[in-house]
Amino acid sequence: MIVYLVRRVGQSLLAVMAMAVLVFIGVFFIGNPVDVLVSPEASQAQITATVERLGLDRPLYEQFGIFVWNALHGDLGTSFVYGRPALEIILDRLPATLELALVALALSVGIGIPLGVWAGLRPDSVAGRTIMGGSILGFSLPNFWQGMLLILVFAVLLGWLPAGGRGETTEFLGMRVSFLTWDGLSHLILPAINLALFKMSLIIRLARANTREVCMQDYVKFARAKGLSPRRVVLVHVLKNIMIPVVTIIGLELGSMVAFAIVTETVFAWPGMGKLLIDSINLLDRPVIVAYLMLTVLIIVGINLLVDVIYSALDPRIRLSEMKG
Repeated sequence: MIVYLVRRVGQSLLAVMAMAVLVFIGVFFIGNPVDVLVSPEASQAQITATVERLGLDRPLYEQFGIFVWNALHGDLGTSFVYGRPALEIILDRLPATLELALVALALSVGIGIPLGVWAGLRPDSVAGRTIMGGSILGFSLPNFWQGMLLILVFAVLLGWLPAGGRGETTEFLGMRVSFLTWDGLSHLILPAINLALFKMSLIIRLARANTREVCMQDYVKFARAKGLSPRRVVLVHVLKNIMIPVVTIIGLELGSMVAFAIVTETVFAWPGMGKLLIDSINLLDRPVIVAYLMLTVLIIVGINLLVDVIYSALDPRIRLSEMKG
């Protein structure tokens, strides 16, 4: 197990290093931030001074070297727009994104697994076909269109929920959260549903496929032949054995929810990291863009590593095959 962990950590570090190079080079070519930061009436001397102050007059390799050295010391640069450390700005927005992602994941798992298992146990029933038809819609409809439809129905036509914003927040475990206040929770419901719909559809289809496969196994047939109740067969023999691939997908999807909640946060004006990224791209605020992308890379790589460890603990055959390979 130690050898497996060392190998996986090494692979994760290589992935982070490779992404750092790609992210820095990619952001370098998105535009010149001086064009946005400096007034059109500025003199050439003022433009030159701004370029030198931001360190943009240095070669790309030198800028990257400075970035790596500072990053190793916990400094991902200073925002061109806000004049504050980029990492500090992003961490201010991180609790909002984490809250949205975790609530959306809870909805995806809490609804997706039971519906997927039901559809797998009764694939030819009306309910089973309806569940699978609904999951196709969840895959097919664009995320931004779902969000606008939710706003139209529940905020505009029915007036039940607010159309955007985060609402009232309160402190919990050192972070500002909204789910502990009614106003904040009412603001959270629609964006969480919007972010959860695609993931819920994925979990439904995965749970259904694995339920169908597990139900054909001999140990399930034997459990039924022994006269165990259907409830016990499902909870003990079916649900337990479909959870290994489901746990993997859940972990990976949490990372993607945190990293790519951009559309949902933009549609619902949710003050998270995704909306900050869009604003920073519009202003060509390179340090914030790079810090956001690097932080999301670290989150995804860290979650993948954790999922691999959990997966190998649930099924030792995984790490054995990895070490043999």
